[in-house]
Amino acid sequence: MAGHGHVDASNKKIALLIAVLALFLALAETLAKGAQTTSLSANIEAANLWSFFQAKTIRQTVLRTASEQLDDERKRVADAAAREAAQARIEAWGKTIQRWESEPDTQEGRKELIARAKAAESKRDLAGARYHQYEIASAAFQIGIVLASAEVITGVIALGWLGGAFGLIGAIFMALGLFAPHAVHLFG
Repeated sequence: MAGHGHVDASNKKIALLIAVLALFLALAETLAKGAQTTSLSANIEAANLWSFFQAKTIRQTVLRTASEQLDDERKRVADAAAREAAQARIEAWGKTIQRWESEPDTQEGRKELIARAKAAESKRDLAGARYHQYEIASAAFQIGIVLASAEVITGVIALGWLGGAFGLIGAIFMALGLFAPHAVHLFG
């Protein structure tokens, strides 16, 4: 019965290391999931904005073509009132085309849609870069946990040190994800 209450001091240290690695693993996984969700949402937003931009461009092209056709017809019409009506229609269409090009009030003109879509793409790219850093951090923490656990079983102290080193690598990649996501590119 005397041997049951004794825990090796080195095992306590390894248990603490494993607990700390598991804590950072949980943080890295949470940050990765958040970054992944942000990346997907921003990608959808960018795609929607580019679709809206394309729709505006098509509408502009159709209206521009109709305006040019009406202008050709207007030149051939003898009736002055009909020519004036056609000219008024052409001018109204021209204003609509200009409004579709830039609508600062609604942020739905082509120029504004381009800026919004590019901003969404930047947000997506940043979140994607963060996600990759957090995933590398998670892998490093997991490897650290496995190595530290293996030290408890085998008694090989070097495994504990190696587990700690992988924990440090994980912490570095987690910090990169937070503060400099584009600094290191290991994958794709």
